[in-house]
Amino acid sequence: MSDVAVEGLPAQARVAGAMQGFSREIGALSAFRLESCIHCGICADACHYYVATEDPQYTPIWKVEPFKQAYKREASAFAPLFRLFGFKRAVSAEQLEHWQHLLFDSCNLCGRCSLICPMGIDVAALIEQARHAMFDAGLAPKELYDKAAHQRATGQPEASAEPYRDQLIAIGVRFDVRIPLDESDVDVMLCIPRTDIDHYPGAVAALARVMSHLGVSCTFRSDGLIAENYGYYAGGREWQRDISLRLIDTAIACKAKTLIVPECGHAYAALRWEAADLYGKPLPFKVLAVTEFLAQELGAGRLRLGNATTGPTTFQDPCQLSRTGGVTEAPRALMKAMGVDLQEMRNNGSFSYCCGGGGGVVDIERAAPLRYRTMEIKLREIDDTGANTFLTTCSDCRRTFDDAQRHFSWDKSPESLLELVAKNLIDAGAGR
Repeated sequence: MSDVAVEGLPAQARVAGAMQGFSREIGALSAFRLESCIHCGICADACHYYVATEDPQYTPIWKVEPFKQAYKREASAFAPLFRLFGFKRAVSAEQLEHWQHLLFDSCNLCGRCSLICPMGIDVAALIEQARHAMFDAGLAPKELYDKAAHQRATGQPEASAEPYRDQLIAIGVRFDVRIPLDESDVDVMLCIPRTDIDHYPGAVAALARVMSHLGVSCTFRSDGLIAENYGYYAGGREWQRDISLRLIDTAIACKAKTLIVPECGHAYAALRWEAADLYGKPLPFKVLAVTEFLAQELGAGRLRLGNATTGPTTFQDPCQLSRTGGVTEAPRALMKAMGVDLQEMRNNGSFSYCCGGGGGVVDIERAAPLRYRTMEIKLREIDDTGANTFLTTCSDCRRTFDDAQRHFSWDKSPESLLELVAKNLIDAGAGR
């Protein structure tokens, strides 16, 4: 069912599709998570949607309620009793349509709820599984579904005015940097967010400049370039696999030992933590976030950086890099090496609040009013630091905050840590 659009299906067929999809996802670990919830409500206080609205429907664990309801009724140890006495009703189509808002529009898959749960429940993982079921029922938001379908077919989330290869060449000319393109027998394959090509070409040039400075054998590949995975956003597990396989197969073809994920948090999560599971065996190369790689080069003495004159500076920790991936100290090591006067937000590192746009939410038009409301928490934290400069390592965070700047007439704009590194390279002793 996940391979075709199912908008024409009757309501009960949608419900059946969702329940079948969820039952495929349920294993011992998921069942344990569903059974372990003690309804303490602590996850609500961790969620920026609940904090901003105080609406109990945004309690993270509540977002998987239809699937918990189905599990209790159909697969739990006491399922016959639940059915016999009507303790759990069958899930309705109306429920699922309402839950589309809770699972997609009001969840960034940021994992802050999972971090704080006293029972150790990975609530975000359950929500991701519920998204898979919603996709199977034809209830993924149209924006995410359409981009996932296009990316699965072509390798890019949406049609571009000119081929990415031509755009990369143009970026090289514009920023006067060599863009290694479509080479084989390299140590490192580089991928980039489509957001950077469209909005932040300086980040693409910065990546090429830093790699050239370090003397790394590397390439961009026009046949495996885009880091984002809209199958991941939309909940299409098979589509997510196919999109990841394009990058995996390309990295293998060019004999790369390392795949470097750019400044894109969800791309890192999809490739670093989920791609091997979908591939069915260990990946034959390492997957590193660009900040991880640069911090390693810094520690080995191959990367030397001069002082950056940024003034008081704060830093946005992308959820999927810091909280899920543990890439928290790497960007701080790079900032320290450049003498950055870091003014931490009240909630930082693995406990940082989400920018509000992750998990595909920034692409869902109807979600914008709620997204803006929740973003005010983050904007206040940034303002409270008194920082003049605002850095991050995620293009989706940059895109979300740039949107906030326009919407709120906010006086700050996020900058790329990678671009700052590229501006402060020291030549002596940096080569290999």
